[in-house]
Amino acid sequence: MRIGKVMGRVCLTQPYETLVGGRFLIVEVQDRFSLAGEARKTGDTAVVYDNLGAGDGDLIAFTESGEASRPFLPEKRVPLDAFNAAILDAAVIGHRI
Repeated sequence: MRIGKVMGRVCLTQPYETLVGGRFLIVEVQDRFSLAGEARKTGDTAVVYDNLGAGDGDLIAFTESGEASRPFLPEKRVPLDAFNAAILDAAVIGHRI
């Protein structure tokens, strides 16, 4: 599972029939430095399917690869490579002493 920040949306003219009701988000993948508040870009982005309603600027937790389609199985077969699993309130990065 990875953490990302929503940057925008992808518009489709004809969605895949089993994905109606959700949308695709453009997500900037966050690393531990950007989550700790350092102003830096990782340069890594992903297109993530979202049926939870995340908006611009939200932090999300998303799964990739085969795990992305698992919430839909066995009822539906979906062509997904990334799925929004949670909208996060905050991510706290700290050191233990």
